Amino acid sequence: MSTSEPPTWPHCAHGADPADPVGCRGIHVPGHTACLAHLTDADRDAYLTGLTPGDNIDHRGTTFTDSLLASLLDALRDPAIGIVRLGNAEFSWATFEGRALFGSAVFEDDALFWSAKFKSVAAFELANFKGKALFGSAAFGHIARFQSATFEEAARFESTTFEKATIFSSAVFKGEAYFHSANFKGMTRFWLATFESRAVFRWATFERVTFGLATFKKSANFGSVTFKSGASFGKVTFESNATFGSATFESNARFGSAIFKRIAAFESAAFKKSANFGFATFEKSVWFGEAIFEEDAWFRSATFATAEHFGPLVCAGRMVLFGAVFGGPVTLSFAARRLECRRTRWSATAEIRLRYATVDFAHAVFEYPLTIAAEPDPFVLTDGSELAESGLAGAPGPGVRVVSLRGVDAAHLVLADVDLSVCLFAGTVHLDQLRLEGACTFDTAPSSVRWRRWPPVRFTERRVLAEEHHWRATQPGAVRGWNVAVLGAGRVGPLQLAPVYRALRKAFEDGKHEPGAADFYYGEMEMRRHAGDIPRTERGLLTAYWALSGYGLRASRALAWLAAAMLSTIVLLMAFGLAQDTPKQTATGTVPAGGGKVTFEIDKDDPQNPAGDRFTGERFEKALNITLNSVVFRSSGQDLTTAGTYIEMTSRLTEPVLLGLAVLAVRNRVKR
Repeated sequence: MSTSEPPTWPHCAHGADPADPVGCRGIHVPGHTACLAHLTDADRDAYLTGLTPGDNIDHRGTTFTDSLLASLLDALRDPAIGIVRLGNAEFSWATFEGRALFGSAVFEDDALFWSAKFKSVAAFELANFKGKALFGSAAFGHIARFQSATFEEAARFESTTFEKATIFSSAVFKGEAYFHSANFKGMTRFWLATFESRAVFRWATFERVTFGLATFKKSANFGSVTFKSGASFGKVTFESNATFGSATFESNARFGSAIFKRIAAFESAAFKKSANFGFATFEKSVWFGEAIFEEDAWFRSATFATAEHFGPLVCAGRMVLFGAVFGGPVTLSFAARRLECRRTRWSATAEIRLRYATVDFAHAVFEYPLTIAAEPDPFVLTDGSELAESGLAGAPGPGVRVVSLRGVDAAHLVLADVDLSVCLFAGTVHLDQLRLEGACTFDTAPSSVRWRRWPPVRFTERRVLAEEHHWRATQPGAVRGWNVAVLGAGRVGPLQLAPVYRALRKAFEDGKHEPGAADFYYGEMEMRRHAGDIPRTERGLLTAYWALSGYGLRASRALAWLAAAMLSTIVLLMAFGLAQDTPKQTATGTVPAGGGKVTFEIDKDDPQNPAGDRFTGERFEKALNITLNSVVFRSSGQDLTTAGTYIEMTSRLTEPVLLGLAVLAVRNRVKR
């Protein structure tokens, strides 16, 4: 009989009410013209006396008081074992005004409670339903207790209303369990319940529910269910498919230590509060496509044995995969504010495609290629539409930022189009084998001139690691512009950063990105110059190398020194190096009277400094000619004073070196 159909049996004529022309809906007791509630005392006693344990009974539409129900159940109690035994029990549309105490009862055939009303406590604990248990559209106005009950065939609770606490703890459902469209308004417990066949909860509504330690041996369907005040599935075992598609969790959702042995389907599920899947095990596919986490999603130490895809999904809070294990090839697609992958383990190739996310990948372990990439456009779903990202409307931008790679073996790591400006690299292994694809950006040195007493300091733009920012900002007399707020930077200094810069330089060189490699070479040299374990002489050489040409990378600095050296040479030559006049040669000797051999001694006076104005246009032209020849390591052939000779020698030694440093710097910037 449909739960929505009105009763069609002969109604009891008693209890007629002008507002209810039908009167009492109770079905006639066999052989009588009234329901059990309206029989005379003598007729009722005669009927009850004639019942034996295991008889079929039909009391549809009957209203039961405490005493009337107790009398009926006592008549069906087996004196040998002291429990109530019922055959086919028909209580559809019945009303239980008092307590309905069916504890430990045995229903040897079907138990029909369609549209029944339980106004007080309904107790079915330890009951054994050997046939179908049909409670569709029933209304439990008070506590409903089914703990340790056994349902050997189908248990149907569809569209049932539970106003107060509902207890199915340790219940065993051997047949199919139907709870779709049921409304659980109080606390609901399925603690240690066992579902040996299919369990259907589609469109059900739970105010607060716990399935802790329950076991679903067949498929469990919670599609479109609404969990209003918390849902607990801690340590639940789903031996077949678990479906939570389009479910809504309005409060915290707890799946800690749950075991999903087949498909775990949460597509389009909405988690409005924190969702905890910590230590959960997913042995097969995981479906979270279009799922929305409005707060944090915890998958701490979860195990994904063979999941091929995880997402695409939206997480407005943190997506925590701390300690998670991925056993097979997998693709993760997240639009999340923060992704924490610390100490994760990846046993096969993996691709992590992200939007909006800040990623912490410290101490992750992977043996095969792993890619972390920024997705430029919203994720495309299977139907061709784009994943809605309204929950991330306040996020700074769709870019992806990596904050830590410490403790990672980067030999198989690929980063694509990510922001590394705040990334911590110290402690990363095989960093020289890191592959950077696309537009991976780093932080830069403070721009423009910074005043630090005297002289002013100007930092030329270059790629700088976050740890260097932190170290420089904490040094005495540090200029403004270095970022001290680098979370987790610790006490890393030049000694630790020099090998990091060296490894990144090699990674850029292997990627044929020479300008980028040049920046990291500069950083490496800077860290060497400031390290406390090098001798003073080496530090002095490095300081001179830095000051003259920025370690052979700053052409402007080398050219500036070259211009200064040339100008100094010109001034010194004009002042002390150029002779006043070109010395004339003279020949002296005596001609013998009788002829013969004549010997002449030719001598030239030493060039003299002019006594008058030394800074004339003519002298400037000569000094410039000498200087330009010196730059290209050539002799001018000019007559110079003794001081001028030494000035030219010095010029011919230093200025070509400065010119070479400038050429080297340009080469390092344009080389491919």
